[in-house]
Amino acid sequence: MEPIKERVINYWSRRAEGFEKQRLREYGSEKHERWLAEFRRYLPQGEKLRILDIGTGTGFFACVLAAEGHETVGIDLAPEMIEHAGHMAGVLGLDVRFAVMDAESPDLPSESFDAVVTRNLTWTLPDVQKAYTEWHRLLKKGGVLINFDADYSAALEKDDEPELPENHAHKLVPQEMKAENDAITLEIGKRQKPRPEWDVELLTGIGFEKVTVDTEVYKRIYAEVDEFYNPVPIFTVAAYK
Repeated sequence: MEPIKERVINYWSRRAEGFEKQRLREYGSEKHERWLAEFRRYLPQGEKLRILDIGTGTGFFACVLAAEGHETVGIDLAPEMIEHAGHMAGVLGLDVRFAVMDAESPDLPSESFDAVVTRNLTWTLPDVQKAYTEWHRLLKKGGVLINFDADYSAALEKDDEPELPENHAHKLVPQEMKAENDAITLEIGKRQKPRPEWDVELLTGIGFEKVTVDTEVYKRIYAEVDEFYNPVPIFTVAAYK
């Protein structure tokens, strides 16, 4: 395993417990319905889908979609995150399957999912093209990849983060952990190009039939500066096989 991946695992493992607590609060907030509204823009309605949540963390997307009646699977590279994801699903009374797995080489059957979803993951991947190629393999014909992410490296270099509330996750992370996250962000950022333009280029080259970008999603999800607020404008890239 690449040393940078080991650093990513170590960082997010240390955040797993607090992350679960925050995701449970987010699940019970107005953000729950806002995320569902975004999914409805891309997912076929009125049918039970098999959905893979890659980089699931403590299972927020997997749980949100399972509660809508879909069959969901969540994978993450950090074992502690997967442990807390299972706990979160149990607290919510949801049946979700979770597994420790590398997003760049998921050990799952080809063409076995109607949708692949992911949130704030691709910025942490050393080889995004490899990941996108694998995710294309996992999708059934006509399936969709929905990726919510941001160009965190470019944002970090600008260093213009707004003032955040005291209960915001960024405020609660010790300085040495924040420094490590920044270092990881900049190191992986050197391997990536400006986004989401680069994502469209990669996905089109891999063979996705249609790729769309929404750069306004952050205004709908993060309308308030609260504990869930993301100070970096996220985008949605949806790619159809």
